[in-house]
Amino acid sequence: MTDYRVEISGERREEHPRAFIKFHIKHIVHGRNISEKAVADAIKLSDETYCSVGATVRPTAEIVTSYEIVDVSEKTLAA
Repeated sequence: MTDYRVEISGERREEHPRAFIKFHIKHIVHGRNISEKAVADAIKLSDETYCSVGATVRPTAEIVTSYEIVDVSEKTLAA
């Protein structure tokens, strides 16, 4: 892995109080020969076991996660 980034967006209710009702969390992993299963397993473990924020928010807001794996060639790494 050469880079890892997380992008988060959310949706809020129209009515006041404008509480969040949905979050989308996108994990972006850059590297060579990244295992899709390893990324999916790590995200699942984080979501279901270790993320205290998710555990706090989940009763009132839907959390949707996704990921993108960006394969970085050796040529790009050398630049």
